[in-house]
Parts: sequence; C-alpha cells; structure tokens
Amino acid sequence: MAPKLNPIVGYWNPLGLGEDGEGFMSRLPEAAQTESGQIGFLRHAEIKHGRVAMAAFVGFVVQENGYHFPWASTGGPSPITYADIAAAGSPAAQWDAIPTLAKLQIIGFIGLLEIWGELSGAIGTSHYMSGGKPGAYPSFDEFRKIFKHPPFDLFDPFGLSKNKTPEQKERGLLVELNNGRLAQLGIMGMVAAASVEGSVPLLAGKIKHYDGEVMAPFSATDADSLPFISEMLNYPHLPLF
Repeated sequence: MAPKLNPIVGYWNPLGLGEDGEGFMSRLPEAAQTESGQIGFLRHAEIKHGRVAMAAFVGFVVQENGYHFPWASTGGPSPITYADIAAAGSPAAQWDAIPTLAKLQIIGFIGLLEIWGELSGAIGTSHYMSGGKPGAYPSFDEFRKIFKHPPFDLFDPFGLSKNKTPEQKERGLLVELNNGRLAQLGIMGMVAAASVEGSVPLLAGKIKHYDGEVMAPFSATDADSLPFISEMLNYPHLPLF
C-alpha cells in the first residue's frame, strides 16, 4: 500500500517494525508475533490514531473559534453550561474546566469501547492480529440483543459502505490513512502552537496560549478529587528552556 499512499516516499520503515519480530513487537502475544499479526497491529494502531486525530483536529478548530452547544453540560441548581466551559479559553483549558467526574466518565466510556473492540474475536469476527481487518470495529449486534441499545454501530453506523465496490473501498482506505496521517501532524502542530509561542510560525497569533500540560489528562482542578495529580503536575514541564 505504501507506493499508493505516497508515490514519492514509497515504502519507508527505518525502524523495521513488523519485519523481524525484535524489540517492542516481540512483546506482543505469541499469536501476534507472526509477520501478518505485527502488520495488523501496526496498521490498526495507525488507522485508530488517524481517526482520533481527525476528530481532534475538527474539535480543536471548533472550540478555538468559540462554537459550543447551547445547553447545560451538568444538571442541578447551578449547572455548568457549555458556554461556561468555552469561556475558559483554549481547547486544552476547556478540557480543564470540565468537572472531574465528567472527565472520568469520558475516559471510562472510551475504555469500554476499547474493550469491546479488543473482544471482537470472541463475538464472531476475527481479531485484527489474527487475520481480521485492521480498522474494522465490531458491531454492537450482540450487545443490542440484551440491552436494545445503542441503535447504531460505531463503525459505518448508516451502512454507507455496504454498496460500494471493492475498488471504492480500497480507495477509501487510502484516503482515510492519508487524511489520518495529516490530521496527526495537524493536531500536534496546534498543541505545540498553544504550548510554545512561535513553535509553528503559520499559527502564530491564531491560537490561544495554554500554560498547562497538554499531555496530561488531568489538571490542578482535579487535584482535590483524585490521588497523585499534584505529583504528576510537579513533573518537569516542557519547554525546559
């Protein structure tokens, strides 16, 4: 696929990942240490990171420009509205403004989705390291049989790819991979521009500055509710100059 993804660069794998079973890849489960298993692991990781990065890029642009939902984020007599969160500043600062319990709910929900995805081999489809299709997320059909929800699948919820030809699906995968790679560069560029002024000249003055740790899932606002947050925040913060 490499020449089709980028005819100029072609196949470029300076670390030899997936080629020799050494180093990090040798720590995978034994069944996944075959060449096809390692390639499946790496391709699935790339597709997943690309999808997350595409969502993050769009979300960052939306939040940076002050767009938000018009309703409240929490209930109770003194609800926190999305307008309150948007007023916190940069997208990273907006994440800090979310209540600790909401952060835990979001992270926990993502964890459940990860578990369901990794259990694909036990619910009728092959795992991506055992001959399955990298990037494919299992249907919620088995879950719906018991709980009647959710109404849509996470992967292709509206069945748009069912009637596509193999050629269209192949091209769609190439487009998704390239867009995902670009989005990974894009979101990291935005994060860098928010953290270190002038680090991305094209974004200078276009992104609000953020003084917190962009790579930390929690901030000082969570220190009273969760253990070890204060110790985490005392870790040396970049830039170190």
